[in-house]
Amino acid sequence: MEVKQPEPTNSSTMRKALLLINCLVLAIGNCGSPLLMRLYFVHGGKRIWFSSWLETAAWPLILFPIACAYVHRRKTRPGVETKLFLMEPPLFMASAAIGVILGLDDYFYAYGVARLPVSTAALIIASQLAFTAAFAFFMVKQKFTSYSINAVFLLTIGAGVLALHTSSDRPENESSKEYVLGFLMTVGAAVLYGFILPLVELMYKKAKQQLSYALVLEIQMVMCLFATLFCTVGMLVNNDFKVIPREAREFELGETKYYVIAVFTAIITQCFFLGAIGVIFCSSSLLSAIIIAVLLPITEILAVIFFKEKFQAEKGVSLALSLWGFFSYFYGEIKQSRKTKPTTTTAETEMPQAQQFPIRLESA
Repeated sequence: MEVKQPEPTNSSTMRKALLLINCLVLAIGNCGSPLLMRLYFVHGGKRIWFSSWLETAAWPLILFPIACAYVHRRKTRPGVETKLFLMEPPLFMASAAIGVILGLDDYFYAYGVARLPVSTAALIIASQLAFTAAFAFFMVKQKFTSYSINAVFLLTIGAGVLALHTSSDRPENESSKEYVLGFLMTVGAAVLYGFILPLVELMYKKAKQQLSYALVLEIQMVMCLFATLFCTVGMLVNNDFKVIPREAREFELGETKYYVIAVFTAIITQCFFLGAIGVIFCSSSLLSAIIIAVLLPITEILAVIFFKEKFQAEKGVSLALSLWGFFSYFYGEIKQSRKTKPTTTTAETEMPQAQQFPIRLESA
C-alpha cells in the first residue's frame, strides 16, 4: 500500500481556517433562519410551501464562488483545459437525489416553524444530533471517543432540559391538533436532516473523483437546486405564486418588509446549508450536528429577545450543558491530534476518508 506523505503545514492551516469559516457561516444560518421564518408567520404569512421554497431558493448565489474558483484555476494553470464545473454525472445524480430529500425536509421544517414557537421548534430540531450520531455510526462507521460520546450525551440532555416547559408553548388561536401536527412534522424534519448529514458524508467517501472545496460548492448548489424544484412543484399545486402578491399587500409589517424578510430568509438559510456541508467536508457530519445542537440555547435567547418568549431557568441550564458538551468534543479532538502527531504518516493511512479530505480550491 502506498503511504501518503504528511500533509504540508500550510494545507493544515488552510483546513483549520476553512473549518472555522464554515462554522461561523453555519452559526449565522442556524440562529437567523428560524427567527426570520417565524417573523413571516407571526405577522400574517401563511404559505408553508413558499416558506420551504425560500430555504434553498438562494442557490444561485453559490455560482459566484464557483466562478471565482474557475478563474483561479485558469490563472494558476495556463495552457491547461479548464472546466467551469468539476462535477461528474454520478456525483450529480447523487446530489440531485439528496436534494429531493432535502426539499421534503424543508417542508417538514417550515410546517413546524409555522405552528410552533421558535424555542420549541429549535428544541425539537436539536434532537437531530442523536439521529445523526446513530446514522453516522452505521453509514460512515463514525468512530466515537469518550469525549465525543460525552458531548452527544450532554447536548442531548441540554435539549431534554428545555422540554420541561414546552406544554405551555402552544400559540394563541391554534388548535391542539395543529400544534401536535406541527410537533410531529418538526420531529420528522429532525430525523430527515439527521439522515442527510451522514448521507452527504457517505457521498464524499464514495465519490470517484477528487474532492475539492470548489466541488463541494457545486454539490451544495445541485442539492439546493433540486430541493427548490421539489418545493416549486408544491407551490404550483398550492397556487402560492398567485397568492403571494396579495399576501404581501396584507402583511402586517407592510409589503416592502414582506419581500425584505423573504429575501433575507433565503440568504440566511443558504448560509446554514453551506456551513453544514462545509463542516462535513472539513471534518465530519457528527461535528456539523454538534455545532447545530450547541447553537440551540443561543437561538432560544434570541427568541426571547425578539419574540418575547419566556426565558425559564431551564434555558440557562441548557446553555451551560451545551457549552460543556461543545468544549468536551473539541478538547477530545485536540488531545487526539496531539497523540497522533508523532506518527502522522501511519495515522493517515488508517484514518477514515472523512478526515483525509485535502483542502484544495481547485481540482487536481
